[in-house]
Amino acid sequence: MIEKMTRYNFILLGGEEEKFLADLQELGVVDITRSFKPVDDASNQLLVKAENLKTAAAFLGSQDFPEVTPLPVSAEDPAAETFLLQRRLQDVRFKLEAARKEYSLRKPWGNFNQADFNELDQLGFKTRWYCVSKKVFSEDWAQLVPLKVIHEEDNNIWFVTISDDPDYSFPVQEIAAPGGDFTLSEEQIQQYEEELVEIKGHILGLKEQIPDIENQTARILNDLDMYLAGKGSESAVEGYVTLFEGFAPVEEDQRLTEAFDAMDVLWYKAEAKLEDNPPIKLKGNKFTRLFSVLTDMYGRPQYNGFDPTPFIAVFFLLFFAFCMGDAGYGLVLILVGLLLKKVKSFASLAPLVVVLGIGTTVIGLIFHTFFSMDMLTWSWIPDGVKKCMLPSKIAGYDGTMVLALVVGIVHLCVALVVKAIYATKHEGFAKTVGTWGWTLLIVGGSIVGGIALAGVLDKAVTKWVLIGLGILSALAIFPLNNLKRNPLVNTGLGLWDTYQTVTGLLGDVLSYLRLYALGLAGAMLGFAFNSIGQMALGDGGSVGGWIGFILIVVIGHTLNLAMCALGAFVHPLRLNFLEFFKNSGYETSPRNYTPLQKTNNNQ
Repeated sequence: MIEKMTRYNFILLGGEEEKFLADLQELGVVDITRSFKPVDDASNQLLVKAENLKTAAAFLGSQDFPEVTPLPVSAEDPAAETFLLQRRLQDVRFKLEAARKEYSLRKPWGNFNQADFNELDQLGFKTRWYCVSKKVFSEDWAQLVPLKVIHEEDNNIWFVTISDDPDYSFPVQEIAAPGGDFTLSEEQIQQYEEELVEIKGHILGLKEQIPDIENQTARILNDLDMYLAGKGSESAVEGYVTLFEGFAPVEEDQRLTEAFDAMDVLWYKAEAKLEDNPPIKLKGNKFTRLFSVLTDMYGRPQYNGFDPTPFIAVFFLLFFAFCMGDAGYGLVLILVGLLLKKVKSFASLAPLVVVLGIGTTVIGLIFHTFFSMDMLTWSWIPDGVKKCMLPSKIAGYDGTMVLALVVGIVHLCVALVVKAIYATKHEGFAKTVGTWGWTLLIVGGSIVGGIALAGVLDKAVTKWVLIGLGILSALAIFPLNNLKRNPLVNTGLGLWDTYQTVTGLLGDVLSYLRLYALGLAGAMLGFAFNSIGQMALGDGGSVGGWIGFILIVVIGHTLNLAMCALGAFVHPLRLNFLEFFKNSGYETSPRNYTPLQKTNNNQ
């Protein structure tokens, strides 16, 4: 449900804003009208500083060097020091890699004095350097020009030639001369490795200060929050008076009244109205709060609207389970949810995954599917239990398809009832007769049709009940849809509304076939993996067959579970966001409840 808000207006003398905002921050429940973007250089500097500290903490947290001892670091600006160490780390790693490559090129040539070769060049002797495979090398090359083999390793030979003819040719391609003695590269490598250890030690030293960095970030964000709240105020009376507007839940009225009375501030309050654009805070039970993240993905409702979270909680869970449709996959999701509780970054999502797993398990049992195997074929399951499972055919059609359409009709009927109730609440019954007419026709007709199909009503009674519903609905939809308008105008608008409703409603109902299609696709793909695994197993007489069976089944069902879970999240979300929200008249608010409060960073 949407929590009711109280609007507070405050009048302060100039210069008292900072203390006032600090007091509101201590209370922690007042949402002050503010700007969420940097409004000037001062707020921009605070934001940049906070972002730099967050980036530095994230980098330090990702670094782990078990072989290195942390070194003490004294930094007035930990973010700047972190970025400096990060750049040095990248630079030294690059230089170390280059030195190692140069070492690998120089090592085969061993120790030599470059000055000797320079002297030969001055005397007119040309030295050339070669590396060829042993299969290519020929001893006869020594007859062409003086040649000296320097090194042999594996399949390669390194050699040099020397001649007083600077233009002499040779049957193989020359390579570049080594840049120097390989011992110099060894010294460079050692120097870079020592520097790298030192940098890593400083990084680990800074890593120990992550709690302090996070606390500093929290303090800056608090300062930024207060600054932006102050910039959201309105100055009046030639700058000597500052006016603030804030909102807080009604349940906080008594506590806030006592607190504001104790402050040196003139204030008054009133019940928040839609035109005040109050922030939206949703209140739910332990179950519906799991699904509030889905509501926030689309947008919270308007202040005078309805909270869709309870409807999303029930129908998203049902639709997700429909799309998965496998008790085995449900058990896997429950296990995954329990494991996620141990992962800090995903712990908040763990209860939702467990609930979705439980729903999938229950629906999977009703659909008698366990890892794409038909449980109705299992002889050890009692007949009484099998009778509780969904029959393969209902009225000659696939049972799952029929159930998906029935659930879709129920979903749309709930949306229409919600729309009629809240439209009447906001506009009055006289202007919403047409809305009630469509609700009576669709919802009432669906209920009567369902009762008739169940055999409770005979055909004659059903006929007259439907005729009565049709007449009442026609009167409400056409001449009487708005009692404050001309009946002829109502009739014309009713015809247009009929065209839109009939064409839109048919498409909406058919949209729920996706629940059947996704469940069927997942079941068929899982069945295919089972069949391929059974083919690999054969008669079960070989170890290789069992290994192939296990690999195919485990990998196949893992992939199928991942794809099914993706579809089971996206498509039920679409059915709620489009079909339900459209038919219920749901409208969103541009503002969520974000009270001015101190950031708690000690977790």
